[in-house]
Amino acid sequence: MPLTEYRFSTVWCIDANIERVWDVIHDAARWPDWWKNVERTVELKRGDHDGVGALHRYVWRGVLPYRVVFDMRVTRVEPLSALEGEASGTVEGTGCWRFSALAEGTQIRYDWHVRTTRFWMNLLAPLARPLFRWNHDVIMREGGHALARRLNARLIRIEQW
Repeated sequence: MPLTEYRFSTVWCIDANIERVWDVIHDAARWPDWWKNVERTVELKRGDHDGVGALHRYVWRGVLPYRVVFDMRVTRVEPLSALEGEASGTVEGTGCWRFSALAEGTQIRYDWHVRTTRFWMNLLAPLARPLFRWNHDVIMREGGHALARRLNARLIRIEQW
């Protein structure tokens, strides 16, 4: 895998039913209300009735002193099952949310396969790669805790690799 390419996977297990979890994740415009690392989302284009074709601009900030700005076009929506899109901007690639009902709640898995496009990120990748991964993991851990708070539910576990 090239140094400028990243594959991240995160699993959140939350003691809330899949419909409630789906509704909160599917409504990306409201993420800044509950996920502190999402500074802004802007709808650039509406999608169909499920959201396929929608285009949103995201501004993210982690612990490190930089922002990641990208546009995400929704490419697949399977209600209560999957939500997928293609990113372009500071990072380019794909992101996919998958939802599974558990006996005690919902499992949410996010797979993020991107490459960086900024000169400085690519230049620093040989040294900063572990820091970029750490920053992403911090953002996703906070997201799991924030989603649980939003749903007034218990976060059962977080897995990251």
